[in-house]
Amino acid sequence: MNDDFSAAMRRASELVRGGDAAGATSLIQSLLGGASPTSPDLQASAPQAPQGLGKALAELKARMPRVTTPGFTMPGLATPEPALPEGARFDGGTFACAAGSRDYRVYLPRLDGAAPTGLVMMLHGCTQNPVDFANGTDMNRLAEEHGLIIIYPAQARGANMQSCWNWFSQRDQQRGAGEPEILAGLASRIREDHEVPHDRIFVAGLSAGAAMAVILGRVYPDVFAAVGAHSGLPYGSASDMPSALATMAGNAPALPRKAESTVPIIIFHGSADTTVHPSNGQRIADDIRPSGTEIQDSGMQGGRRFTRRMVLSESGSSTSEHWSIEGLGHAWSGGNPAGSYVDASGPDASAEMLRFFLDLPRKGN
Repeated sequence: MNDDFSAAMRRASELVRGGDAAGATSLIQSLLGGASPTSPDLQASAPQAPQGLGKALAELKARMPRVTTPGFTMPGLATPEPALPEGARFDGGTFACAAGSRDYRVYLPRLDGAAPTGLVMMLHGCTQNPVDFANGTDMNRLAEEHGLIIIYPAQARGANMQSCWNWFSQRDQQRGAGEPEILAGLASRIREDHEVPHDRIFVAGLSAGAAMAVILGRVYPDVFAAVGAHSGLPYGSASDMPSALATMAGNAPALPRKAESTVPIIIFHGSADTTVHPSNGQRIADDIRPSGTEIQDSGMQGGRRFTRRMVLSESGSSTSEHWSIEGLGHAWSGGNPAGSYVDASGPDASAEMLRFFLDLPRKGN
């Protein structure tokens, strides 16, 4: 089925480039074995392209066979709440602003009166939820070690029926509107409530969540000091369902002009990812790579080989890292099998992201 999926995505991309968006949709639906392109259900959902994309991808993933790599899990049934150490809290709330509202969970470590060292916003992928993502990334455990607050926003089903962040919607790629405005506002509110240093606010995500994290780093560099993107997509690489499908298949259109100022970024992508083509990780790196000395190393962690390309600033700190993980599919590297879309093998993406974030030079308060 993986080979069928890759072939279908390549053919869908060819149809999109030829102007046949309906044909691309038909091809994917035929692979799913679901509704025909002319069925009432499909016709009714056609105007809602972002939701249709999420539904098609979720159904496709659900029909794919279980990956046999150690520790890999797909979405299951009820998500158990993570265990909490004494004194820690995993609260819930709703943030609202002029652009809309979103529910969220927030992990508050036991600080014993000390100030938090920073804040990380974690953006889940399609079909996931905050608790599932917290379990899979194991970020709460690491936050307890480092004294970090972790926010897990929840995508609303009313905004996307498969809980995908709408990275392919032009309205949600801008400052001052849509999901970026909501998420930046939530991060700022939690920072103020808990007196987090303003230069220690970070954002990371998986898949659609990673694509939205990249957007936040681009349009809100005054809020987010660095970005972590796992299996994500470049900024501005899609504006609707056909261009989203093309981008995911590795056939993204020309990207907008490189930003003159960017935030540091760490990127993870599996070489065997058949949902979001690995070339997207390289395109993220190429799009926002800062100036500096480029170096490359390789090695093995957790039973998987990796290649890492880094850009070092004049002070020697890493401002960009691109990790390519050999044999990793569409899953969080080194994750906890208690969550979905994780692979316990390979480098620990959560630990490496926090290392990258916390090693960045301070800018002062």
